[in-house]
Amino acid sequence: MKDIQSIINKAEILIEALPYIQRLAGKTVVIKYGGNAMINEDLKTDVMEDVTLLKYIGINPVLVHGGGPDINAMLKRLDIPSEFRKGLRVTDSETMSVAQMVLIGKTNKEIVSRLGQLGAKAIGISGIDGGLIECEKITADESGEPLDIGFVGKITHINTKVLETLANDEYIPVVAPIGIGADGQTYNINADTVASEIAAALQAEKLMTLTDVEGVMAKNDAGELQVIPVLNEAEIHDLIERDVISGGMIPKVMGCLDTVRRGVGRAHIIDGRIPHCLLLEIFTNKGIGTMITLERRPYYNGEKI
Repeated sequence: MKDIQSIINKAEILIEALPYIQRLAGKTVVIKYGGNAMINEDLKTDVMEDVTLLKYIGINPVLVHGGGPDINAMLKRLDIPSEFRKGLRVTDSETMSVAQMVLIGKTNKEIVSRLGQLGAKAIGISGIDGGLIECEKITADESGEPLDIGFVGKITHINTKVLETLANDEYIPVVAPIGIGADGQTYNINADTVASEIAAALQAEKLMTLTDVEGVMAKNDAGELQVIPVLNEAEIHDLIERDVISGGMIPKVMGCLDTVRRGVGRAHIIDGRIPHCLLLEIFTNKGIGTMITLERRPYYNGEKI
């Protein structure tokens, strides 16, 4: 009887996922893959399984990856110093060559290979391919102050046709965050920025950002910290004013808010350290992270958001 109940519980989980599968069928989900989920071998497998499942049930995932640890390791091997300013890697011509080699030639192809082992048809591309990511050199910081950090790019255009051709067919695009300028110069770009810009350009249904934090946290009535499952625009501004959202979480949340303002249905900040984090966030009513939306509009009658 115990075994039967276990099977029934699994069936109930599948039924809970049904309205989300129906709502997302044929829609695009952009996934920013980074953090510990790119380092831990078990978590790597979990994420690739999740992405493969999404494709097989009719959702169109687009995977954008980082690669900081791989770049750092290669720079260290080559005895090239690493420097960061304003949270961005200072990228001279030597560092740019290493970043391009590692992101496109190593990290990207390893992800494609893992997806292929699971039966998915993944194609690794970068912003260079088909002029996917057009950009220009960053010359100022967010406050307008002059900033020279080398070959670090600011996105000016996303060629959506490249991604739509692949994602709307049987393929999973895996995107390395390297862009190209009008003069043919390649640029290193922050992977979070690339994912957000791609999601907005594609008018994706969801942007999923894998991080090493649980989500936006706040104290409950008992004084215990817990994840806030859903936030809309007004709530975000209120929590920032009350210093509930602070520090490094502010740019993460505001980046997600900017994305949904530009037409993405929902943006999610989730803990990539949790096994099968994508499935748990997308296909369960409770979820595991923080979902950001302009207004609370349920996918189906009875969804609690």
